Amino acid sequence: MLRPGTFAVPRGPMRLVTYAAALVLLLGAFLVTAVRTAAAADPLISQGRPASASSTENGGSPASNAVDGNLGTRWSSAFSDPQWLQVDLGASATVSRVVLNWEAAYATAYTIQTSANGSSWTTIHTTTTATGGNQDLTVSGTGRYVRINTTRRATGYGVSLWEFKVYGVGGSAPPPPPPGPIVRVSEFLADCPFSHRLPDDPIVFPGLPGASHMHSFFGARSTNAYTNISDLMAGTSNCNPAIDLSSYWVPTLYYDDQPVEPTTGVFYYLGEGVRPDVTARIQALPLGLRIVAGNAKATAPDATTISRWSCLHHNEAGAGKDFITCPAGSMLESYLDFPQCWNGRDLDSADHKSHMAYPVNGDCPATHPVPVPKLRQVLRYPVNGDPARIRLASGRGFTMHGDFFNAWPEAEMERRVRDCIRPIIKCGVNGTP
Repeated sequence: MLRPGTFAVPRGPMRLVTYAAALVLLLGAFLVTAVRTAAAADPLISQGRPASASSTENGGSPASNAVDGNLGTRWSSAFSDPQWLQVDLGASATVSRVVLNWEAAYATAYTIQTSANGSSWTTIHTTTTATGGNQDLTVSGTGRYVRINTTRRATGYGVSLWEFKVYGVGGSAPPPPPPGPIVRVSEFLADCPFSHRLPDDPIVFPGLPGASHMHSFFGARSTNAYTNISDLMAGTSNCNPAIDLSSYWVPTLYYDDQPVEPTTGVFYYLGEGVRPDVTARIQALPLGLRIVAGNAKATAPDATTISRWSCLHHNEAGAGKDFITCPAGSMLESYLDFPQCWNGRDLDSADHKSHMAYPVNGDCPATHPVPVPKLRQVLRYPVNGDPARIRLASGRGFTMHGDFFNAWPEAEMERRVRDCIRPIIKCGVNGTP
């Protein structure tokens, strides 16, 4: 009879089996502990590395914010699925741990992936039930590039990360930054205020004054129906920098049938939206290139609508393809992204669009193999309140479109692509960090 709390020790061969089983359990526990300890001890290898993303909500939320070690800055995406954020570790690394510090706009479904070349990916973690907050993931994979690929948002906003931390062994030290403050965003810009208003369009209706709906022009001061590249190169511009002689125009906005012009017109040239290896081979926009983005004849918003409207400093108001209601004191913002893949041959086409294309899966399609900087047009209109009081010369908000006639001096465009876009450095209007 056994006392309470005691057990019988098997005799003979059974005792050996019992001891062996206990030893296996102890050894297994030791190995698990050792692996976890090793993973936890691996250093952070992503901080300060070049990062890129499928999109950004605005200029204040670039991909680089997610790897800067600052919990007060964040990357946030456009308001759609899917999205991705990736970091270039500089060389192949063995990845053991990924930490995600989500802002309130998180993803419920995503994968963590690694790649040797930035194009072929291996999934090392997947979930469809994530709950946001701070997520510490034990993973196992190898690659130079690590990305999070989100497929379902938890909110009506985009997805947003305070920090995307990758731990492991390998990679390379971040390259020494050039002199001055450096932000790892592939960008330069031109600040071009409103110049003049005319019912002309030298791309769609060349040589036909008055044939178009009303347009608001920015940059080149004298653009009209007859303008060609020689005129632009011989003219002047109100852009900062003044060396940008390009012309930009959009349909005029009306509030209660009175024309209202933007208080700012900022035109960003970006290397985002494609894989890092594609960013590294972006070419300068060719002199004389003409592009029309958006659909002036749209009758309703659909999957191809690229216009986006939001409210300055009021993210809670959301965003839409048509005008939205902005609170008092705010301004209505318009964002429009131009295509960034060129066919490498034509400066224009019959429909003014076919010579350009948007990237597919982070790369330019074979029909349009030349990546060029993505032009992002950001306009802020001093209107708010009832959207029914607002219209464009072309119609509702989803008819927003932009025309671009490139007249940057070739050497200056090439310098900015070389010094800002390819190395992923945020440059100001002067083309330097």
